[in-house]
Amino acid sequence: MLPFDVVLFDIGGVLLTNSWDVKERAETAAHFHLDVDELQSRHAEIVALWERGGVTMGTYLDAAVFYEPRNFTHDEFIASMFSHSRLLPDGATKVLGELAASGKYLLGALNNESRELNEYRLEVFGLRGCFDVLLSSCYLGLRKPDAAIYQRAIDVVGGRLERILFIDDRAENVAGAEAAGIKAIRYAGEAALRDELTRLGQT
Repeated sequence: MLPFDVVLFDIGGVLLTNSWDVKERAETAAHFHLDVDELQSRHAEIVALWERGGVTMGTYLDAAVFYEPRNFTHDEFIASMFSHSRLLPDGATKVLGELAASGKYLLGALNNESRELNEYRLEVFGLRGCFDVLLSSCYLGLRKPDAAIYQRAIDVVGGRLERILFIDDRAENVAGAEAAGIKAIRYAGEAALRDELTRLGQT
């Protein structure tokens, strides 16, 4: 029994592979014979707005990829983007499922993701049914590790601050949660997470 009422999970790097990070963009650029540096640069200019829900995937792609004629379609490129999403080897999906089955916790996703990729991943991997609340950047208009997203999460889930736990694989996101007063664990594999949860349950 954990000393928490709310457990929040990142998705990419904790439950699933990353959907559209540096590695995934490089692989897709190679597949379509794009200039990878140009793609990375153009991506960087618009990704924050896209992940906050400020533009659609179509607008993102027009800015990052289809700013000149291509010999492939939007749909072909999007299919390649989706193909990078997989269950994370040594991920925490079993832990999430066990917590959900217990019925003892309010479970949420607190992740940075564009709307289209987020909804694809939630549906394809059956994650929507595991979560009680979706605190995704594309819905909140905020991104980790900005302080405002953690405060918004606290406001939405309610309850006592010390009864909220957050699990994320990135140090800066863990630090942001801790700065907001949330207990946070940096994810380093299922076994390590179970060990830490056991330790916390004994405190």
